[in-house]
Amino acid sequence: MSVAPQGRLSASTIALLLLPPLMWAGNAIVGRMMQDVVPPITLNFLRWVLAFVLLLPVAGWVLRRGSPLWPHWKRFALLGLLSVGCYNALQYLALKTSTPMNVTLVAASMPVWMLLLGRVLYGVPVSRRAALGTALSLAGVAVVLTRGELANLLSVKLVPGDGWIVLASILWAWYSWLLARPAPGSEPAQIKADWAAFLFAQIAMGVVWSGLFAAGEWLTLPTLPEGQQHIQWGWPLALALLYVAVGPSLVAYRAWGAAVGRVGPAMAAIFNNITPLFAALMSATLLGEPPRGYHAASFVLIVGGILVSSRR
Repeated sequence: MSVAPQGRLSASTIALLLLPPLMWAGNAIVGRMMQDVVPPITLNFLRWVLAFVLLLPVAGWVLRRGSPLWPHWKRFALLGLLSVGCYNALQYLALKTSTPMNVTLVAASMPVWMLLLGRVLYGVPVSRRAALGTALSLAGVAVVLTRGELANLLSVKLVPGDGWIVLASILWAWYSWLLARPAPGSEPAQIKADWAAFLFAQIAMGVVWSGLFAAGEWLTLPTLPEGQQHIQWGWPLALALLYVAVGPSLVAYRAWGAAVGRVGPAMAAIFNNITPLFAALMSATLLGEPPRGYHAASFVLIVGGILVSSRR
């Protein structure tokens, strides 16, 4: 697919670029709404089991005997661990104690961790402009973590969710580098050329990891009063699972790939950082959690850092 000039964005391309951040912001809102309905790691497991079932008819051939997946199963197992198994589970875990605004703003610092890991793991040099952009983005994250109070810099009191989403962002950055720098011959062309097959191969491995993590969660859950259920089955949970399995998992992934093919990753990354804005609007509407001044300041710093880093 040819890459369109980044200065010319058609209406369809803009729609493709806006769809993933809208879906991912909704994912954070749903994760917050489900915190008292289903344990977070179990929510992640159920989400990907449903996504697995939905993709099975079109990409199930990946799991057949003789599939090109099996000689490279270790690579896809690692990709599935970092993305399906860890990132999404940590995000839902973060939403137990942190707000969707905080989670999406901290996650918007992803390019910072990509720069740092690229330097440490792959020896990719960091330019002065990239370093300045990194500093701005880190300042934006610091504003969120300190709740906009400079006095808190010396005695930062993080809620557990802040730490979980930072860890999730670092793991996702590692996952992204693994995608960008695959070892020669580590990704079969037949699978990589088919977006559904490539995603399904990761989901198939990731479901195993997320299942193990969910089992561990149930073993560590505190004993609840007699008659109280761990999972509140019903239409709210069913609709939430349908949304997170279809929207953020399948639709957003497909739209993201198509958008990157049209305008390139740099422009797509800029649009991706609209996620906190969507999360703020949804939080105010659905959760009664209006954004505060420090959220706006953080958003400006993070997006500013990304823009500075991406300019040539």
